[in-house]
Amino acid sequence: MEKRWVNKSTIILSTILTIAAGGQIILAFLLYNENGSSLVRNIGWAILWLSAIFGWLPIFTLQKLGGMPKGKSFVHTTVLVDRGVYAIVRHPQYLAGMLMGLALSLLAQHWIVATLGFVAVITYYVSTFEEEMSAIRKFGEDYKQYVERVPRMSFLLGIIRLIKARINQ
Repeated sequence: MEKRWVNKSTIILSTILTIAAGGQIILAFLLYNENGSSLVRNIGWAILWLSAIFGWLPIFTLQKLGGMPKGKSFVHTTVLVDRGVYAIVRHPQYLAGMLMGLALSLLAQHWIVATLGFVAVITYYVSTFEEEMSAIRKFGEDYKQYVERVPRMSFLLGIIRLIKARINQ
């Protein structure tokens, strides 16, 4: 049985993220600005849909390619997955959270929702560093090479790199 150590920074980040992201979701409904810009709102909807893609694709990708033991969740991968959405960004679900924070800010168009979104985005990003250390411990040199090929969060850069790699094959 694998024992996972949870340190203080993980607990603190998780608490901040829960309060910021959860609060933002609730307050986006309660403080929704009906008089806000429809253009900004439409951009928010587009970003929210993009967030959904980066939030759900990793689940299917890891279930298919992650080598999980029978009956285990997709988070229990035994194989480094660097295909599918993981060929574009290393942390697609964290990116999804960041995009959702931005999208809800644009949809609600209220300063409190935007402030909580900013805190959530920063917290998601900071959390990726701890995930990277965990992945290096788990997958070693293979993960370090993966880090060199695939950007942490920049999906546009990831798409460009993927296209270039396919062209050069």
